[in-house]
Amino acid sequence: MDKFISSIKNFAKDEEGLTVVEYVIGAALLVAGLVIIFQTLGSQLSAKLNTVIAEIS
Repeated sequence: MDKFISSIKNFAKDEEGLTVVEYVIGAALLVAGLVIIFQTLGSQLSAKLNTVIAEIS
């Protein structure tokens, strides 16, 4: 029983798993930000291209 409790305490003190979780959260935030940026740029670029094409026609 003491070995089980000590292994739980060691697991709670281990910060390596927390670091992995932090990297995953950071990567998810980065991806979400890039998606928002590219969607905005894509919409603006599409609108400008449609304007240019309409003027040429």
